[in-house]
Parts: sequence; C-alpha cells; structure tokens
Amino acid sequence: MTIFGTSIETIYLVLLIVAGSLTILYILFGDIFHGIGEALSFLHPTLVLSFITFFSASGYIFERVTSLSSILIMAISAIIAIILVTLLNVFVLIPLSSAEESLSYTEESLKGRVGKLIISIPQDGYGEIVIDSKSGMISKPAASYENHAIEEGKQVLIIEVKDGVLYVVPYENNRLYNEDLEKIETI
Repeated sequence: MTIFGTSIETIYLVLLIVAGSLTILYILFGDIFHGIGEALSFLHPTLVLSFITFFSASGYIFERVTSLSSILIMAISAIIAIILVTLLNVFVLIPLSSAEESLSYTEESLKGRVGKLIISIPQDGYGEIVIDSKSGMISKPAASYENHAIEEGKQVLIIEVKDGVLYVVPYENNRLYNEDLEKIETI
C-alpha cells in the first residue's frame, strides 16, 4: 500500500524514528513543557508519543513480516498501541507521579516525629539528628527545646522547627512520665 506515493513501510519507519526521537527529547527536556497535559491527562505528551511509537513500530514489523492487508495491520497496531500505552500509564506513570509526592517532606511535617541524635547537643548548643523516612535518612541540625544537654544516641521527639533547626526533647521509648502520679505509663 502506498500513501501519497510513499510506501506504508517507509511511513511507519519515519513515524517510528520521529516519535522515538521526540520521546527522548521530551524525557530530557520535559520539565519545560510540564503543564501541557494537565487539563486532559489522557493527552499527556508521554502517552501520545508512546502511542505513536508503539503504533509505528508494530505497524512496521507487521508490514515486513506478515502478508496481512495494510488496513488490518493498522487496526492491529492501534489495538496493540492502546494496550501498551494503557499499561504504561497505569503501571509506570501514575505510580511515579504519586511517588514523587510521597518522597518529599516539609520541615513542618517533621514536628512530632522521633529521631536519634548522632551528635550530642550541649547546653545552649547544637547537635545533629537523624530521622528515618520512606525516602531514606534525613539528617538535620538540632537544638534542645529546653536548653538542656542531650547525649548522643538518645531518641528525641521533635517539638518545633525554626530556621532549619529542629528543637527536640528526650523521648523515652513510647513512655510518658507523669510526675503527679509518680509512675510510668505506656502510651
């Protein structure tokens, strides 16, 4: 089959090369065009370029390998491309977009978390705290909330965050000390 005097195999191959090149360029420079697909998420540039790439690749392969009619090959290629793009969207793009949000943290979100001192805090001084998170370890400067010395290796509770410094108090393994009753209660 020919379209405008060009064989369909050549059209598939040119589409494959152009869409593949545009996909690579979009991966490298995609942040420039970040908001383009926000209104219609199914028209996201990654999905459109992937559809064209899968469509042209399967069309080219079927034209070269089989003796099916070109119209049937286009239909099969479109179905294959839709299936692959749907799988790409559901199993790669959607989880990646939610993973980007879940790995980040704000200093305000650190309030109330428990960490471990890796550098002791002297009275009226600064030390360093490490906090376990989903994305790894977070290391931040720390100071005592009550201006008391806290030894290295102790667990501490983050009370406040000011100017990038975490203000902490000692934390005794999920226990609170109630001075009025003079006993230790488990939370």
